[in-house]
Amino acid sequence: MNIDWADSARSVAVLGAGSWGTTFAKVLADAGTAAGVDRGIRIWGRRPEVVAQINERNLNSQYLKETILPPAITASTDVAEVLSGADLVILAVPAQTLRLQLREWKDLVPEDAVVVSLMKGLELGTDSRMSEVVAAELSMSADRIAVVSGPNLAMEIAREEPTASVVACSDSAVAGWIARSCTAPYFRPYTTSDVTGVEIGGIVKNIIALAVGICEGKRMGDNTKASVITRGLAETSRLALALGGEAQTMAGLAGLGDLVATCSSPLSRNHTAGRLLGTGMSLDQVTAEMRQTAEGIKSSQAVHELAQKVGVDMPITAAVVAVLAGKLSVDQLGPLLLSRDLKPEGDH
Repeated sequence: MNIDWADSARSVAVLGAGSWGTTFAKVLADAGTAAGVDRGIRIWGRRPEVVAQINERNLNSQYLKETILPPAITASTDVAEVLSGADLVILAVPAQTLRLQLREWKDLVPEDAVVVSLMKGLELGTDSRMSEVVAAELSMSADRIAVVSGPNLAMEIAREEPTASVVACSDSAVAGWIARSCTAPYFRPYTTSDVTGVEIGGIVKNIIALAVGICEGKRMGDNTKASVITRGLAETSRLALALGGEAQTMAGLAGLGDLVATCSSPLSRNHTAGRLLGTGMSLDQVTAEMRQTAEGIKSSQAVHELAQKVGVDMPITAAVVAVLAGKLSVDQLGPLLLSRDLKPEGDH
């Protein structure tokens, strides 16, 4: 398969039939229609009832309510069928399951395909970003791996409310090809080569959103939440820069933009999980209450370990980890964050 980087994707496989995977499939279908491109989009899903509903009614009501999906989208529980002939492969599965799933799928991914991660998590045990897991398990070069991130609350995009996003890839031609493939009337992608910064922004904002949600559950005010968001951006930036990311990424859509959206919206799973913790629910109760994965709960320990490994101070992340581990009560979270040594705001 020889991809024309001046064109856009023709055959797309989306692995994961959750809210963001299905929404991004819709974006790709609508982008194809807008550009006059005959594009086939196949979604892989685990659950036969979800797949059947997509095929028979153009709906995924569990995740996207009554949003009508374009006819270009079909679904299957057969991953080999979904991946066959795809020039663009979208990964939208839970971060902690990715490595084992890729080991099963490796021989099915077309050799020349470009792989895009929509996932915002850090792998427990290895502290690996999702692009690193993809590279290792698929034996794929960095110029064929990209990530998409930004203020991308799935339900708002499914409703076609205007949003911008970032496509990150080490190869600018590949990033541009992906961006052209997902430019819809309501979805505007920008491009960057800063894969590390984009991924770290998407990972850590989930943890900060947990902290903001806890503050909201404790009925703390907007001053408190704004303080946590701002200091959360500072510690996200410290980690990103320590790992080779760029400061301008943290000030952009994949940094500040994603952080604000995730920390302020009731549509955010991590914000919701934090709010429930703040009302006094246990972690087990929160997990039972929510139908979708809050990646911040899964990734917080890995982020904390990574920060310690590279010598980066991340007090909000450390406090959230302590709350999730039962070592700190939600009542202690706010005072703890304000009890640190006095210093200039810009100091690391």
